[in-house]
Amino acid sequence: MKNIHDTIAHSKKTGEIEFFIKERRADCVISAMPVKDGILNPFGTVHAGALVWLADVTATVLALSQVELSPDGRGFPLAININTHLLDNQQEGEIRAEARFVRQGKRVTVVRTRVTGAQERLLAEVTTTHIPAI
Repeated sequence: MKNIHDTIAHSKKTGEIEFFIKERRADCVISAMPVKDGILNPFGTVHAGALVWLADVTATVLALSQVELSPDGRGFPLAININTHLLDNQQEGEIRAEARFVRQGKRVTVVRTRVTGAQERLLAEVTTTHIPAI
């Protein structure tokens, strides 16, 4: 590996994140994100932002299942707090996220999302709080 300062200073800062919904039920959403070069940090592991993004989008898909949106988007479950514990990482393969409700309320919804990697190793534990957009 080059000197990390040189890598950061000269690296092209672009990337592509994609994910796929694997399962969607009333109480759980499971998604997967392939590890690609565009989401790796200078150390060759998945950027923390990509892990949080996967968890946030998966949680939002779950929260959306419990609301009716108006044509102008009112009711969309906006994340107002994202609490993340980054526990591990990986360099290749697929990363999965499983979102489940902690609390389903009319004004406040809380979702816990477990992000796992190879051999179901826990990479991140993410809790999001959502309120309906007005």
